[in-house]
Amino acid sequence: MINKKVIIRANEAGVFFGTLKSKKGNEVTLSNCRKLYYWSGACAIQQIAVDGVSNPDDCKFTIEVELITILNVIEIIPCTEKAINNINNVKLWKI
Repeated sequence: MINKKVIIRANEAGVFFGTLKSKKGNEVTLSNCRKLYYWSGACAIQQIAVDGVSNPDDCKFTIEVELITILNVIEIIPCTEKAINNINNVKLWKI
């Protein structure tokens, strides 16, 4: 899955969407990463990875960071093109 768009879930850190750059044990580095803080229109992150979200205006997806290393990753799910396009079109959530 290296260099593929994925959704990851990390113990205590939350859910993230980005390009998988490396994985070492439970440590993952993502590029062009957004945190999926809150979503509406998908029952779980597995559905987001396949379909995206059906209520994009009600989602809270953060700005994108160029590079991030996340510890204690417990789930990595590859994304479909449909999901990638959908997630990329969710407006940025920021104050």
